[in-house]
This record gives sequence, C-alpha cells and structure tokens, in this order.
Amino acid sequence: MRLGTRSVPVEYYTLRIAGPAVSQSGAESAIIGYLADRPIFGSVTDSSGARYRYVGLAARLSDGRFDIESLSPGEWILEPGLIYRSEDALVGTREAAANLQL
Repeated sequence: MRLGTRSVPVEYYTLRIAGPAVSQSGAESAIIGYLADRPIFGSVTDSSGARYRYVGLAARLSDGRFDIESLSPGEWILEPGLIYRSEDALVGTREAAANLQL
C-alpha cells in the first residue's frame, strides 16, 4: 500500500474505472491525448456507472508520491496520474456558481 500525504493510503483517492464513458448514442468518449503511451479519455465510467470528466494531471510531491491535498472535492486520481472529476461534483459546482449570481 502506497501512502499519500499525511500517511493516507493513495488508494483512497484512486478511481477504479470500468472503461471509457459511453454516450446515450452508444459512442465511446473521445481520446483527448496520451500519457505514458496510454490514452486519456475525455470521460470515463466506474464499475457502478458513475461518470467522471478529465480535468488535468495529478501533482506530485518531491518524493514522487501524488499530492492528494491538491485534489478538489469530487476529484479522483486515475493511473498513471490523471485527475477526473465526478459529473455530480461538476453539477454541484455549476449550481453553486449560479446561486452566487442571483
């Protein structure tokens, strides 16, 4: 078990995906790039069907561990170091921003 910041297991912040997200039309999520010869999908789905969108690369500490404290709520790390945010978190962020403008 690898430990993150403050001796928290990194696995607590690691997303286990079932594969690229599939739209209602049946099309798979687009590949938006590659990292370490692996595709970066624009969105992925976990084994329970929850969807996540790619938001960036995971920051690392000087010893090479992931900086889990830099994650925002609803963000998860997907090996080899990609950050995906749950679509539920994205909806909550948009709703909060809309409420501020009222």
